Amino acid sequence: MPQNPDKIQDHVELFHQPEYQELFEGKKKFEGGHPAEKVKEIAEWTKSWEYREKNFAREALTINPAKGCQPLGAIYAAAGFEGTLPFVQGSQGCVAYFRTHLTRHFKEPFSAVSSSMTEDAAVFGGLKNMIDGLTNAYTLYKPKMIAVSTTCMAEVIGDDLGSFIGNAKNEGGIPEDLPVPFAHTPSFVGSHITGYDNMLKGILINLTEGKKKDKTNGKINIIPGFDTYVGNLREVKRIANLMGIDYTLLADNSDYVDSPNDGQFHMYTKGTKLEDAADSINAEGTLCLQRHSTTKTREYIEKEWKQKTDVVSPWGITGTDELLMKLSEMSGKPIPEELEEERGRAVDAMTDSHAWLHGKRFAIYGDPDLVYGVTRFLMELGAEPVHVLVHNSTEKLGDEIKELCATNEYGKGATFWPGKDLWHMRSLMC
Repeated sequence: MPQNPDKIQDHVELFHQPEYQELFEGKKKFEGGHPAEKVKEIAEWTKSWEYREKNFAREALTINPAKGCQPLGAIYAAAGFEGTLPFVQGSQGCVAYFRTHLTRHFKEPFSAVSSSMTEDAAVFGGLKNMIDGLTNAYTLYKPKMIAVSTTCMAEVIGDDLGSFIGNAKNEGGIPEDLPVPFAHTPSFVGSHITGYDNMLKGILINLTEGKKKDKTNGKINIIPGFDTYVGNLREVKRIANLMGIDYTLLADNSDYVDSPNDGQFHMYTKGTKLEDAADSINAEGTLCLQRHSTTKTREYIEKEWKQKTDVVSPWGITGTDELLMKLSEMSGKPIPEELEEERGRAVDAMTDSHAWLHGKRFAIYGDPDLVYGVTRFLMELGAEPVHVLVHNSTEKLGDEIKELCATNEYGKGATFWPGKDLWHMRSLMC
C-alpha cells in the first residue's frame, strides 16, 4: 500500500492510488455493482427537484449529521480547566472517536480516558469499571481534577455517577478531596453543545460548593460556550485586559488545543485555574458569548448563585459593539481608544471588500450560536443568506433567525432549515 509513516497521504489522495482503485473495482464486482453509466445517471438525478422532495420526506434516517454527540462537548468543556482529565463512563470505542475527532481537528493530542465498559458492565452495571478506571487514571496521570461524563451504555443501564464516585473515594481509589464533577451526557438526545453545557454546569456545581461569600470579588465571569475557534478566546482576553477588567474565563481551553511546540509533551496546558473557577460564584456577574450552548449553566447561575447573566453574540461589528458595551457596563471601565481605532479599521475593510461580497448569496450551516452570528455578519457586509441550516436547532433559535433576517433587506429571502443534516443541504445547494 502507498501509505507509510514516511509519506502520510490524505484519504482523498490515498483512495485514488492504483491499489485502492483495484480494491474498489473488486468490491464492486463482488457486490454486483451497477455500471458507471448508471451510477452517473443516478448521481445526476439526486440533484433534481424530484429527489429533493424525497430527501426532505425522510424521517427515520440521518445522513452526514451537522452535529456531534453530548460526550464530545463534555470532554471539550472539561479540557478548559487546569490539570483536568476528562473521564467517560462508557465503552473504549466511543471515547476513541471523541479523542480522534478533536485531535484531528486541532492537530493536537487530546487526552481523555474511559472506564472501558463491555458486555458484562451492560448487564451488571459499571460500578467496578468506574472505581478501577478512576483509580488507574489518578495513579497514572495525576490530574488536579477528573471530570466524568457518560455515553449511551451507562445512561441506558442507569449508572448513578454520584454514588459511584463516592464509592471510589470510600474505597481509597482516589483522594477524598479530589474534585470529581460529573454530568449525565446521553448521546441519544441533544448534541455536543448540550454536553458542553451539562459538563460546565457540573464542574461549576462541584467547584463552587460552599464557596459563597458575603461580598463579591469584583470580577466578571465570561463563558465562551462551545467555540472551537480558540483565537476568539484569546481576543476576548486581550479586549478584557485592554479595558483593565478583572475577569475569569470559564472555561479556557485556548492553550490546551493550541499549545506552543517547545519539544516537550505537556498533558495539561494551562486552562482556567480551579481556585478561580471556585470563586466565580462571587463574581459581579456572568457574561455568556453563546446563548444556546450555555442554557442550563445560565439558569443554574441565576437561580443558585443569585447572579445576573447576560448574553452577547460577538460576531461582526454589531456583535462586537454589544460585547464592548456590555463589558463596559458591567465593569464600569471605559472602552479604550485602541479598540475604537480597530473598529474603524474593520469598518474600512468591510467597505473595501463590498465589491466582492455585496449581493453574493450564501448557504450557512453549523451550531446555533455560530450560525446566528455569521448570518448577522454577512448581512452587515451586504451579502444575502439564502439557506440557513442548523441540525441541532431549537424552536427559539428558529424565531431568532427569522426575526434577524426579516429586519434586514439582505435577509428577507432567507429560508431556515431546523433539524436538517448535510445531505439535506446538498439538495438545497443543487
